[in-house]
Amino acid sequence: MTLVASQPSISYSITVRLELPAGGTAISALTTAVEEAGGIVTALDVTASGHDRIRIDVTCAASDTDHAQQIVEALRGLEGVAVHKVSDRTFLMHLGGTIEMASKHPIRNRDDLSMVYTPGVARVCEAIAANPEDARRLTVKRNSVAVVTDGSAVLGLGNIGPAAALPVMEGKAALFKRFAGIDAWPLCLDTQDPDEIVQIVKAVSPGFGGINLEDISAPRCFEIEARLRDELDIPVFHDDQHGTAIVVLASLRNALRVVGKDMSSVRVVMSGAGAAGTAILRLLLAAGVKDVVVADVEGVIHRERPHLHESLVWLAEATNQANLTGNLKDALDGADVFIGVSAPNLLTGEDVARMNDDSIVFALANPVPEIDPGEARKHAAVVATGRSDYPNQINNVLAFPGMFRGLLDATATAIDDAMLVAAADAIASAVTDDELNANYIIPSVFHAEVHSAVAGAVRHAAERSGSVVDVATGVTR
Repeated sequence: MTLVASQPSISYSITVRLELPAGGTAISALTTAVEEAGGIVTALDVTASGHDRIRIDVTCAASDTDHAQQIVEALRGLEGVAVHKVSDRTFLMHLGGTIEMASKHPIRNRDDLSMVYTPGVARVCEAIAANPEDARRLTVKRNSVAVVTDGSAVLGLGNIGPAAALPVMEGKAALFKRFAGIDAWPLCLDTQDPDEIVQIVKAVSPGFGGINLEDISAPRCFEIEARLRDELDIPVFHDDQHGTAIVVLASLRNALRVVGKDMSSVRVVMSGAGAAGTAILRLLLAAGVKDVVVADVEGVIHRERPHLHESLVWLAEATNQANLTGNLKDALDGADVFIGVSAPNLLTGEDVARMNDDSIVFALANPVPEIDPGEARKHAAVVATGRSDYPNQINNVLAFPGMFRGLLDATATAIDDAMLVAAADAIASAVTDDELNANYIIPSVFHAEVHSAVAGAVRHAAERSGSVVDVATGVTR
């Protein structure tokens, strides 16, 4: 599957080094050529200049790789212009990877070496051997998370395998560090067997304070997460499920504030019963939503539907109390909220028009949502997507850094729904009454306080749950 952006994006930013005549209208011709080709000039830098010729680096945004090549060809076609080099800025950023390991202490002399490593480190090892819980206090375990994937469900790309998934995991690790100060390590596993994944994660778990499962396909992800939660004494979090669910719940809380409706009285229709859809549903029910209908590729899920997969049985029992049948569009009649985590272009404006007044549409399929956001806005009061080029981006980055910061600070051993709801409430509360409107229901990932607020809320929820370890005694309290 190829990622395609409908508008020029920084993700497809290129820098073209050109040589052209120093005088006349040559420079203005460059910008005109880029704009006529549908690109956007974001920077223009003179890198060398002479009496007759000038060298310029033109940076511009394209909508995909083919479009970037069209822009380059348009520049090549200009009279007197020579194209020397084309650089893809995204690829340049990933040269050699996007993360690195750094020592917390300088090793300047023999004394430093003897404490950081041998012989002094042996004393620390002996202390941990005598009291294993000291690993949370005396090693990187206290601040480390394993980002684990098998590359089977990478967002927008599908089953591309562990090596191709590594850049995504590196980026995830960089976000952990940027927004929560957490040292995260990518672990890309060359197996898609659930038993092997569970055994590998269990085997490496002593070095980590938490496990972040990432981009593992459903339904295997449910089994893997459940088994690891049962067998490990550190929190296990599947971001595609629970991170998405947290941010959706936060966004829904604020969208309902905009339209003046109550969580317990709205009718919600969901599209998608995979990893994200299942987790969203569970969290919505935990937060007080009572009336939910879920549809998948085979239509509305109901208790009498034949050949239900075992992962959908509980869903059929927990939802659709009216036992509706039919397809997704049928279910939208009279709904207050639509949440899509499924496939592109499933709905039209006419479908949204059949929803109740002041409806809410979260079309989260990425990169192409279930309905064009502009079309949805003609009928819905609040619209959100998973994309960065529309208002109200529902982005997991709002959740997982603060979530793990709180879990690590509390020395938590497990995760429960109360912690997830607490994280959602903290995100929602970051938008004040004065700021709240239909185009601002969720804060930016760069909001100055949102990650620390999530961390604090999760830490308090973890401490109330009793699923934390006293690092002095090793006793769960």
